[in-house]
Amino acid sequence: MCAAQGCAQIGAFSVAALLPALIAAWSLSHTQAGWLGGIYYAAYTLAVPLLSSLTDRVDAKRIYLASVALTAVAFAGFAWAATGFWSALAFRALMGVGWAGSYMPGLKALSDLVEGPRQSRAVAAHAAAVGISGALSFGVAGAVHAWLGWRWALVPGALGAGLAFGLVLLGLPSRPPRPATASPGALLDFRPVLRNRSALAYSLAYCVHTWEMSALRAWVVTFLAFAAAQGAGSWTPLAPTTVASVMGLLGVWASVWGNEMAIRFGRRRFVLGTMLASAAMAGVIGFGAALPYAGTAALVLVYAMLIWSDSSSLTAGSAGSAEPGRRGATLAVHSTLGYAGGFLGPLALGATLDLLGGASVVGWGMAFGHVTVAVLLGALAFVWLRPADLAGDRSAATTRA
Repeated sequence: MCAAQGCAQIGAFSVAALLPALIAAWSLSHTQAGWLGGIYYAAYTLAVPLLSSLTDRVDAKRIYLASVALTAVAFAGFAWAATGFWSALAFRALMGVGWAGSYMPGLKALSDLVEGPRQSRAVAAHAAAVGISGALSFGVAGAVHAWLGWRWALVPGALGAGLAFGLVLLGLPSRPPRPATASPGALLDFRPVLRNRSALAYSLAYCVHTWEMSALRAWVVTFLAFAAAQGAGSWTPLAPTTVASVMGLLGVWASVWGNEMAIRFGRRRFVLGTMLASAAMAGVIGFGAALPYAGTAALVLVYAMLIWSDSSSLTAGSAGSAEPGRRGATLAVHSTLGYAGGFLGPLALGATLDLLGGASVVGWGMAFGHVTVAVLLGALAFVWLRPADLAGDRSAATTRA
C-alpha cells in the first residue's frame, strides 16, 4: 500500500509546480490560480465522507482501484484536453475525487492491521510514502517541463496512478471490513463521530494544519519565483521547483520525527506547541521575499518543517481516538475537515494577493499572514476540546501509572 501510494502521488503537486507557466499560458488571475489549487481539496472534501465511510462496509481495495483509475484519467485529461481555466478546473476536481478514494481508504486498510504504538508508526510510514512522492512531484514536473513543456509534465501523474492500480490489484489481499461493536447507523450519519471530543479535536487541528500546508504547497513555486525576480537572478541549484522538492522531503522527515516526539513527550503538548510556532512563522514568511533569494528559500524550508511536524501526529491522534467499527467514519470526518481547510488556504491566499493589487512584498506578507489567524483559531478549539493522548504516548502511560 505504501508503494502504491508513492506511485499515486508522483504527480500530486505538478499543477502547483507548473502554476507560473499556467498563469502565463491562460492569462489567469491570482484568484483563478488559487481556484486551481483549492478545487482539488474542495472535490476531495465533498467525496471523502462517502468513499471513506464505505470502507466500514465495503472492501477498501475496490474503492481504491476505482479511485486511482479515475486519477489516471484526470491527469491525462488535464495534460491533453484542458484549454483554459474552466476545463482545467474540471480535471483538477477529478484529481481530488480520485485522491479522496485513495488516501484515507488506503490508510484505513493499513491502520486496521495494527494497534497501539505500531499503528501510530504505520500511519507515519504511510504519510512518509505519500510525502516523499509528493515532494518529488515538484522536481519531476519541473524537469519534464524544462525538457518537453508543461503538458508532458503532467503525464507522470497519469502513469503513476496506473502503476498504483496494478500494485494494489496484484499485491493487496481482499479483506472484509471488521464488524462494528455497535450498530453503525446510517452510512453518512457522523453524529457519533462528532460526539467524540478527542477525535474531533485532532480533526479540527488537522483542518487548519491542511489550510496552512496547502497554501504553502500551492503557492511556494510562484512565491519563490517572485522572490528570485527581486534580485539579479536565482542560483540554479535552488530553483523554485528544487526548493519545493527539498521542502517536501524535509517535511516527510519532520512528520515522522514529530510523531515520535508526540509519543515520547505527549501528543497534546507537542501538537499545541507546533501550532503556535507555525502561526508565528506564517506572520513573517511572506515578507521574507525582500531577503536575498537564498534567505527566502531557507525561511521556506524552516517554515515547512514546522508545518509538517504535527501532520502524522494529528492523523494518528484521530485514528487512535476512533471507536471500534467507526474508524472509517472517523477518518472521513478527519479528512473532510482537513481538506476543507486545504481548499480555503490556496484560494484565500490568491484572493488576498489580488485584493492588495497583485504580487508585492507587502502583498505576499499579508497573504501568508492570513494563515496566522486561522491557525490560532484552530489552537483555541484544540485546547477547548481537550483531546486525549494515545495508548503508548508517554504522557498517557504516566497518567495510568
